[in-house]
Amino acid sequence: MLALAGIAPIAAAAPATSGATGTVTITVTELRNAKGVVRACMTTRQNIFPKCIKDPTSHRTVVPAGKTVTIHFDKVKPGEYAIALLHDENNNGKADRVLGMAPKEGYGFSRDAPVNMAPPDWKDAVFTVNGAANKVAIRMRYFL
Repeated sequence: MLALAGIAPIAAAAPATSGATGTVTITVTELRNAKGVVRACMTTRQNIFPKCIKDPTSHRTVVPAGKTVTIHFDKVKPGEYAIALLHDENNNGKADRVLGMAPKEGYGFSRDAPVNMAPPDWKDAVFTVNGAANKVAIRMRYFL
């Protein structure tokens, strides 16, 4: 579970992407409560996923938690992307852990990429944005 530290805090906003041609709408389900916020990050950089905060060009946002959450990213250039989510229940800007290892808060990834004692591989989370409207469904998961 140490490797789940890759679900790092996600900043609140990202710069607009120039020359954008599409939107990505993310529907997040199975949140265990409406406490706190959902932090979302969408990146094109395989080498840093899921630590999107290290990508200044990533799309990032923070929205209030709820039973189901909808997130929109506008002005998205066509390409290969992956999404990382954190249900930051206490809104402290970080992924809280039990004994520094197991996540106490929810997490989710595009394509519901599997988490097997480590963050998912890029190949399991990547999807293509090809312009216009793109829809992604992500199920929030909880270790504890």
